[in-house]
Formats: sequence, C-alpha cells, structure tokens
Amino acid sequence: MVVIDSQSEDTILRARGPLQFKCLLETTDASHMHKVIKGAFESLQTQVKSESCVLTVCNSPIFIWPNQSFNATPKEITPETPCEDLLQWIQTDEQEITGKRSAKKKSKKTSTANVINLRLMMEVTTKGGPLSAPVLSRTVRTSHFLSLTLPMDCVIRTTSICTIKDAFKRLMEALSHQLSEMEKVMLQHMKGMTLLVPEPLHFLLPEPKGLVTVVYPAGVPDSQLETQRKELHKQFELPDDQPFFRRANAYHFPNEPYKDGYLRSPHLVLTNPSLDDGKVYLVQGIYSYHHYMQDHMDDNGWGCAYRSLQTICSWFQQQGYTEKPVPTHKEIQQALVDVGDKQKSFVGSRQWIGSIEVQVVLNQLLGVTSKIMFVSQGSELGSKGRELANHFLTEGTPIMIGGGVLAHTILGVAWSEMTGQIRYLILDPHYTGAEDIQVITDKGWCGWKGPDFWDQTAYYNLCLPQRPKVI
Repeated sequence: MVVIDSQSEDTILRARGPLQFKCLLETTDASHMHKVIKGAFESLQTQVKSESCVLTVCNSPIFIWPNQSFNATPKEITPETPCEDLLQWIQTDEQEITGKRSAKKKSKKTSTANVINLRLMMEVTTKGGPLSAPVLSRTVRTSHFLSLTLPMDCVIRTTSICTIKDAFKRLMEALSHQLSEMEKVMLQHMKGMTLLVPEPLHFLLPEPKGLVTVVYPAGVPDSQLETQRKELHKQFELPDDQPFFRRANAYHFPNEPYKDGYLRSPHLVLTNPSLDDGKVYLVQGIYSYHHYMQDHMDDNGWGCAYRSLQTICSWFQQQGYTEKPVPTHKEIQQALVDVGDKQKSFVGSRQWIGSIEVQVVLNQLLGVTSKIMFVSQGSELGSKGRELANHFLTEGTPIMIGGGVLAHTILGVAWSEMTGQIRYLILDPHYTGAEDIQVITDKGWCGWKGPDFWDQTAYYNLCLPQRPKVI
C-alpha cells in the first residue's frame, strides 16, 4: 500500500491507451525526417482534440466524449457531476463475486479507491454524410514507413468539489502536453531510422509538488539520463544528493498488484503509538517484506539475518539506488566468500550471519556503506532513542539488528526526548505464513514493540546502512 498524499479526499484520474504513430519518409535526410515526424505528431494532436476521442471508465458502463460539448453515457453523468461520484459506478471484485452493485449508493472510500482508471479510445466510424465508393491508385516509389505505438499515460489529481467537465478538460490538456513531450523525446534520441518509444512515468514528489509525469526514451538506461534528471531536480527544487526520477522511483498506484508477490511496506497500515511529548521517526520510502520460507527456500531457524538483509536490499532497489535484484541466500554467501570473509564451503550451507556480515554484503554487492552500533546488553537499547531517531530522520533506511541467535529489522522509533520513552517498529523475518497483511499486522509480525521486546542481557549489533549521495 502507498499513501498518495496527505489529502485523502483527492481523487486521481488516470487515462491510458495506445495511439498509433505512423509516417512515410521519402528520404533519410535528417531535416526531412524531423519535418515528417512533427507532422505525424500534429496529426495525433488533432486526433486527440477531435470529437472521435472517447474515454471510458474502466470496470463501469461510463463513456465520455470530452470534445463533444461533454457528451456522456449513462445520462446520469452530467458535466456538473463531481469527479468522486464516478467511484459509485465502478464494479469491484467483491461486487463481481456477490453479483451486487451499488451505483446509487456511495461506496466506502479506501486507499485503493482513490484512483479512477480511464481507457483512451478513438471512434472509427463517422456520423452522417453520403457514402462513396473507394478510389484506388498505384504509385511506384521508394520510401520508408515508420510505425510504433505510443503508450499514453496521463494523470491528474482532483479535489472533492471538482466537476467532471473541469477535470476532463484538464485531462485532455495533459494528453496534448504529453504528446508534445513525446515528440521532443523522439526527436532528441532519434538515431538514423531508429525511433525510440517514449515512455511516460509518474513520480510522487514531496508535498506540495505531488505527482509529476516525465517522459523518458524506452531502452535508454538511467545511467545515460543523468543530465535530464539534474534538470528535473533543478526545475522542481529538489536536493541533488538522492534519486527522485530514476525508473525504480516511479509511483506504484495503490490499485495495481506487485507482480513479484512480495508485500510492500506493511507498516503503513499501522497506527503510530502516542507518547508524551514524543515524535515518530520512520523508514523513508518503499521496501519489500522478506521472511522465512519465501522463494521456495526453507530457511526456518537460520535465515532471519539473510531475510533482513534482503529487505534492506529491496529498499535500495526500490528507491532507485541500484538496479540489481535482491540477492538470494547463495548470492549473499558467495559475496562473503569473494571478500575473503568466509571459506568456499560456506556457499550452500545453513550457517547464520550477523550484522557485520550484512554490512560487508551491502558494501560488496551494492557499494553501500553502513555504520555499526554496538550494544552490550538489550537493556541499553532504551537509551539509543536519539541515535535511532537521527538515523531515520537523515538516512531513512531499514536497520538490521542481531543479538543472540535472532535478527530483526527496525523500521522506525517513537521516542520522547523529554521522558525517554521509546517504542520500536519491528519487521520480523521469522514469519513463515502467506503474504496476508491482516495476519502479519494483527499478530505483530510487523508492529510496534516496547523496550521489553529485547533480551535484556543479550549483546546486540545494529547495522545502519547509509544513503548514497546520488541523483
């Protein structure tokens, strides 16, 4: 689950659909190609602004012709209908199972009901006018025909008082603007007769900026787009020491499942503890929950530190600091062998690792440095509130903590500087069940724990990964 922004009453309209880009080149002269490509985009602009353009609300009976003085069906949909009322017409999975539909009754809004998906289409039939027989002619000449599909993907955010007429006007302007951006990208990255498909991506920036759409050339790696990212950081007044516009940072809409099957950031559904004069300091960004028995791997009883390390690696991957996949147990073991920390026989074994090994692997595989915090006994962890709060405030990365034979992931602290009270947000890698967020949060596998959670006499090491300073 991802929080869209602090304004929970807002509704996001997202329009997607293919537009066919086609052009005929008589020569391969660069100036001629630029002229023809510009003409093809002008034709697409005309198409989007024509009366043939139609948007349908996915999983509903609603069709809207925004360029026909706002023609819509069903007739209950009028230009003055509030945007959020479209939610009433959307068929949910639960309604499909029960056969029930509540078009006349407002459904309860949840975090997944804030996005209204629209399908962009074009009518292929024309209204009225006399029919005529086709006339065919044949001309023999050499030319080059270029054709590709433009993946239009536009997003606007509306408030509860915004009408459909106003929202769809903004949406059509966004579609037109996106075509202009696609034209720029295609011309900028054109090499000979090869055209790169423009790829629109959405990024959620710190408030009040919100969702921003950027068009990148598909197939061009992030490493070659640093200049464009620097310009975007300057444009939106963002710090230049962390990535905001890498592809891995693209916003994941809450109504779309993750294909890899891992739960993302389960702590977001929890209620933060309330302490006298206390503040809450949390992990910054998205991570995957890795725990025992995933990936067809039986590591019950020995793999908790491996799983905590995988969760940390997922954070660096999903924040755009690395494009490397989350390492497997064997890859973690091989990394320790490669740096000389372990013998070759360690690979494929069921031996534990600790926070020092986690530090070594992060540096070896991701180039990430870490600080190690030593705590001689668990009872002293209660006095580490300032250090932990500062870590989540400045670095924002998950922390791996190991002590005795157990390892856990710390995702945040609630700490009162005045009273010294402290609570720890723990993600427990010892969980062996299915990816059921209800069970995981209700049973405390992801939850807030007090100082008594730790073995008061055990020795603990904490690995605090540091955030790289890159765009």
